[in-house]
Amino acid sequence: MAGASSRVHYLSDFCCPLGGRAAGKPFLLRHEAEVFLSTGREFVYVYDQEGGLLTAVYQFPDQVWHLQLLAIRRALYVLCARTGIYCLSLDSLDRSGSQACEDKEEAAPPYPVIHVDPDACVLPDAALCAFTVLDDMLVTLAQGPTQWKMQLFERPCAGEEPLPRGQVGEVELSTCTPPGGVPEKPAAPRFLPVLCCVFPPDSRAPHGHPQGCGCFTLEEALFGLLFGVDATLLQSPVILCGLPDGQLCCVVLKALVTSGLAPGDPKVLVKILHHLEEPVIFIGALRAEPHEEEAAGELLPGQHEHSDCLVALGHQGRTLAIKASWSESGNLVPELREYCLPGPVLCAACDRDGHMYHSTPSDLCVVDLTRRESPWNPEKPDGAIGGLPSVLCPASLNICSALALCVTARAPTGSTELLALSSKGRLITCSLDLNSEAPVPAKMAMANAGQKIKELLLDIGDVSERVSFLKKAVDQRNKAITSLNEAMNVSCALLSHPEGDRPIACTITTSWSRLELRDMLMATCTLENSSSFSLDQGWTLCIQVLTSSSALDLDGTGSAFTYTIPVDRLGPGSRREVTLPLGPSESGVLDLPVTMSCWLFYSLREVVGAALAPSDPLEAPYLEQLPLSLPKQEGVCLPLCKRTVDMLQCLRFAGAATHPAQAPRMPGPACEPVETFLKTCQAPGSEPTGAASLRAKYLPPSTASIRVSAGLLRAALEDSHSGFHLCSATLRWLLAENAAVDVVRAQTLSSIQGIAPDGTDVNLTVHEVAVTDLSPAGPIQAVEIQVESSSLANMCRAHHAIIRRIQTMVTEQAALGSSPPDLRMQYLQQIHANHQELLREVQALRDQLCTEDELSSCSTAQKLLHIYKQLRNPSLVLL
Repeated sequence: MAGASSRVHYLSDFCCPLGGRAAGKPFLLRHEAEVFLSTGREFVYVYDQEGGLLTAVYQFPDQVWHLQLLAIRRALYVLCARTGIYCLSLDSLDRSGSQACEDKEEAAPPYPVIHVDPDACVLPDAALCAFTVLDDMLVTLAQGPTQWKMQLFERPCAGEEPLPRGQVGEVELSTCTPPGGVPEKPAAPRFLPVLCCVFPPDSRAPHGHPQGCGCFTLEEALFGLLFGVDATLLQSPVILCGLPDGQLCCVVLKALVTSGLAPGDPKVLVKILHHLEEPVIFIGALRAEPHEEEAAGELLPGQHEHSDCLVALGHQGRTLAIKASWSESGNLVPELREYCLPGPVLCAACDRDGHMYHSTPSDLCVVDLTRRESPWNPEKPDGAIGGLPSVLCPASLNICSALALCVTARAPTGSTELLALSSKGRLITCSLDLNSEAPVPAKMAMANAGQKIKELLLDIGDVSERVSFLKKAVDQRNKAITSLNEAMNVSCALLSHPEGDRPIACTITTSWSRLELRDMLMATCTLENSSSFSLDQGWTLCIQVLTSSSALDLDGTGSAFTYTIPVDRLGPGSRREVTLPLGPSESGVLDLPVTMSCWLFYSLREVVGAALAPSDPLEAPYLEQLPLSLPKQEGVCLPLCKRTVDMLQCLRFAGAATHPAQAPRMPGPACEPVETFLKTCQAPGSEPTGAASLRAKYLPPSTASIRVSAGLLRAALEDSHSGFHLCSATLRWLLAENAAVDVVRAQTLSSIQGIAPDGTDVNLTVHEVAVTDLSPAGPIQAVEIQVESSSLANMCRAHHAIIRRIQTMVTEQAALGSSPPDLRMQYLQQIHANHQELLREVQALRDQLCTEDELSSCSTAQKLLHIYKQLRNPSLVLL
C-alpha cells in the first residue's frame, strides 16, 4: 500500500456507555441512505445520512446486543439482552415528527422515542447471545449451562405470536463457561459469539442484506476446500461461528435442517476450522486477487460479489486468513496464515478490494491482503496467481477508539467510505484514498548524504547511550523493588510473632573480659536469622545502651548511646555477633542498671533514594522526566529484644578464676608511674590506703533485706530448681543470669560473697525465718534475702535487682491464681502507718540538709542513713 489518506466528517452525537465494548455491544449498519446503530444501551437509532436527520429512536427493555436488517422485507431484527429477538417493521414507523437533534437524555428529546411493545418479541429466550437471519430462516446461538446450542427456526415475521413453533433443527457446540450473576438477571458476557452465513457461488445470493451484516459469498474453490463436498453438492449455505474461547467452527445449514426436531450429532454436523486461542471478534470475507476483467480494467470496482479470502480476527490481534492456493504439485489446497496485528481489537470490517480495517483504543488501521506486486497470470485455473502476503503492515488512519465500523460502497471519486461510531458516541464518515502515492523526496548530493549519515550515526550513538543509562536506572529500581519486597516479608514475619519464637531473633549475654589492662563488662548481641529471607542492603542492627543516673547525683539523668551496625548479606540460617563494652568507665564507675534495646532498621532513603537518584552525573539529563520523589519517612524500625543488666549479673566471684592473673581486680583509672612504683615497693602485709579501703575499715556495712513467702518461692522454683534446699535454690535463681553462676552451682550455698564492678564486696545471704504476728493462723514460713556491702550505692543496686526479679515472679504467680493466707489487718495498718511516719521524717531531713552548714549536715546525714536502714528492712513479707 503506497499510502493512505483520509478525510473525516462529523455527522451526529449519540450517548455511549462508559467502558466501551466491555460495557456495551455497539453495532452499526447502513442500507442505502439509512443508518441503523446501537451504542450498547437499550436504544436503537435510525439516522438519515442524506438528510442529516435522526428519524427515530426505538427503546428496548434491556441492552441491545445485535442488529440485522432484512432490507427486502423492510424488517429489523434486534437481539435484546436476557430477553430475546424482536422484529420491527420499518414501514409502520410514522416519521412525521422526525427532525435533526442531539442525543441528550437529560433533556426532553425532540424526536419520537418508540417504546418497543413486548409483543414484538418473536423469539423469547434469555440465553440467546447471537443470531443471523436469512430470507426464510433464523439461526440462533444460545448459551446453555455447559454448552453452546445452535438452533434453526423458520424466519418469524413482525406481528406473529411469540411461540417456539417452526424450529427446524439444533446442534450442540463446544463447552462454555456460563456467566455469573443472580439467576433472575445473569451478568452479561464480556465477549459475545459471532455468527455469519456463507453462501456458495451458484446458490441464491443473499439479496436484501446490506454489506457488513454477516452474509457473504465465497468462490467455489475456497468454499469446497473449507466446507467439503457435501456442502458444495447441496448448494447449502454454511453458518460460521466464532466463539469467545477462540474456536472457529462451521455447520452446513441443509444438514442441520435434516436433523429435524431431534438434536443433531455434533461430530457429524459441526466442523472446527481453527482455534485462535483468544475471543473471536470478527469474521469476514474479501477479494485478495482481482478478476481477469478487473485486472484488464473492464470490470467496475464493486461489481463482483464473490470473495476468495476468509478472515477471522481475535481480541488481542491474532488474525487468520484462509485462501485457495496452488501447491507445487499443481493441486488446489487451502492456505492458512496467521498474522499478529496491534490489539486489543474493538471492531473490524472488510471491503471487497482486499482491505481489512480494525480498530484499537489508540488507532484505526487498515491492512492490505492483496498481492498487487504480483503479475496477473491467466494460464492458472480460476485466475489464481499466488498465495497470501507473508506479513501484514497496518497503516494508520489517525482515528482512535472506533467501537463500530461499516464499509459503504465506493464513492464516485473512487475512494472508499467508512462509517464509524467513536467511543464518545460520535457518528463519523471517513473517506479513504488508499491508492494515493506518498511524495518521494528528491535525490540528495553525495556530500550531503555523507553529512546526513554522520548526523544519523551521532543520533544513534546518543540514543544508545541514553538507552544504556535508562537501562541502568531501571535495573537499580528493580533491585530496590526486590529489596522492598524482602523488607515487607521480614516486617510481616516479625510483626506476626510479637512474642515467643521469632524467625529473626537477637539475644544479649554479658561477661567480664580484660581490655587495655582493665577489667571490662562486655555485652554480646547475637543476631540470628532463622527465616527464609535475607537481610541485605538497607538493613542496620541498632543497639541502644541506656545507663542509670549516678547514685551520688540525685538530679542527674542517665546517658544513652546508640550503636549502628550495618547488616550485610545475612542469609537464612546465618548469625552475627556484636560485642560492646558496658564499663566501668576510666573513673571505675559503672552506673547500673543498664538497659539494652536492639532493633532492626530498614533505611528507605538508602534503598529507594539510591534507586531514584542517578549514580552518574551524566545520567541526570536523561532522568529529568522521571518522577524522583524520595520517601518522606526515613525508614522502618522493627524491635527485636530488650534486656536490663543489673548488679546481680555483674558480680564476680573469686572462685571463678582459673589462673591468678585472671582474678578479679580493682578497676580504676590508669595510675601514674610514680604511684605504681610506690605501691610495688609497699611492704607485704601492710594495709592498703585509699577512700574505698578506709570506708570498708571504719564505716559499718550497709544492709538491706527482703522477705518472701516460702510457699511462693517453692511454687515459682518448683520446675527449674527442684531437688535443692530452698535457700540454695533461691540463691541460684537470683544469680541465674550471671556468667559466673557455675561457682554457685558447684556446691550447695546459702550465702556468697561477690565483687562489684568497682571492687567492693557484696554479700548475699539467704536463710529461712518464721514471721509471727502477721497471720492469725500462726507463723508464716518465709525466706529472707539479705544484701550487705561497704558501698551504699552497690548495696542499693543489688537490692533493686533483687526486687525487680521478685516483682516479676509475683506477677507471674498472681496470674496463675494463687491466693495469700489470712492476715491481721490491724497489724498491717500499724506497719503502714510507721512507714508513712518514716517517709515524712526522710522528707523533713532532706529539706533540712539544704539549709544547714557542713558540720550540722553530718548529723542529719547519719539520721537519714538510720531511717533508710529501717525502710530497707521492713517487717512485711511478700506473699
